[in-house]
Amino acid sequence: MKNFGIWLIRIALVLFVLGLFFGHLASESYRITQPKSGVMGFLSLRPLHVSSAYLGIITAGLGFLTLIIAKMKTTRFGTFLQYLHFSLWVIALLGIFYSYFTGDFGGREYWEFNPVWALPIFISFIVFLVFYLHQIGFSTKWPVYYWMWLTGIIFFIFTFIENYLWIFPYFRQHFIADMTIQWKVNGSLVGAINQIIYGVAFYLMEKISGNEKSSYQKLSFAMYFLGMFNLMFNWGHHIYLLPTEKYIHYIAYAVSMTEWIILIRLFYKWSQQIKENKQFYYFFPYRFLMASDYWVTLNLTLALFMSIPAINLYTHGTHITVAHAMGTTIGINTMIILAGVFYFIKPSFNSAKWRLYGSITFWIVQVTLLLFLISLIGMGVQRAIWQAGLTSESFSKMSSSSGNWVLLFIILGTILMFSMASFFIYLFLQSWKKSKLNLEE
Repeated sequence: MKNFGIWLIRIALVLFVLGLFFGHLASESYRITQPKSGVMGFLSLRPLHVSSAYLGIITAGLGFLTLIIAKMKTTRFGTFLQYLHFSLWVIALLGIFYSYFTGDFGGREYWEFNPVWALPIFISFIVFLVFYLHQIGFSTKWPVYYWMWLTGIIFFIFTFIENYLWIFPYFRQHFIADMTIQWKVNGSLVGAINQIIYGVAFYLMEKISGNEKSSYQKLSFAMYFLGMFNLMFNWGHHIYLLPTEKYIHYIAYAVSMTEWIILIRLFYKWSQQIKENKQFYYFFPYRFLMASDYWVTLNLTLALFMSIPAINLYTHGTHITVAHAMGTTIGINTMIILAGVFYFIKPSFNSAKWRLYGSITFWIVQVTLLLFLISLIGMGVQRAIWQAGLTSESFSKMSSSSGNWVLLFIILGTILMFSMASFFIYLFLQSWKKSKLNLEE
């Protein structure tokens, strides 16, 4: 195997397609009055959907890092580390899906599979950390994205250990501590992966603009430290309802109000520079990065409201939270990943017809995603009104009254599935046709 990075990206593209498929099946279960059991039941489809998307983002991030540092000279030890990391990661993925399809659950939210498969994930990240430091070294001054990637890897390893503290009886016996740690873990793991994905965005911005100075500027490092601060403390807004120390809530609230402001500023400065220099050499990477910029703005607006304790009291546990999570996952992370895959694979549209098809599909994805999130928010508002006791309807009646939102949610989700899957499948096929990847400086 000559290129581990491209294989990781191929696996990630397959995981994204699976995530869309399982998500579509899970959405259909909203219309089923009699619950199904087994693999086709919602209890199995939800973790299959979430894990496919979540692991797809992680796999893509690791693939990009491997591709980027592959241009450096690799020793035999470095090659061995690549083989070991890749093997462990594939074993973990196969084990996770085997666990789901056989109903062998036992983990916590987002990691519902049998905990035994967490071991190869943990060891693979340790190996990847050694490989990363072995390849990069400290002989030269690091750009900001090097630090972001290092921080993401280290914090993932540390937080992943916390993620499985629940296996020890001491933590399970203390409910508040157990819940606090689990919600802290869920937020921090996402923050750690965001460090890797946002670092990829910085790398792409630098390469597309041709300006390497931006990766060494104070503003870029300010964003880095804000992101690191965010992954350490932002999770606190998930536990407003738990009787924990109040200073945790106050810090989380303050961080939530500022978490993406500097990132928006950086994207804005970069886009202005692109316009000035007229450097649109990589059209689709640029488009997807700009799309992620707009989704950052929209999700920031939603996050600001959700982080206000008085509002969070009603939105927590509703589809409004789901809308925020999916807006972040699809609108920001997946757009950056698509930009990266287009940049590295550099697929060649054979004709103007295919380029037009790509442009139309791009806009279908953006518009459909917006309406899709609105449908989720609509469902969430009805649930929030019911939770607040502003209606005397029973839960079943409240759910039935959301029928139009549910139907819209399913229709839009189906369109989103086909439109996004077309990009993933196209890029997967192109990755086999391209004999040379864009790894040059």
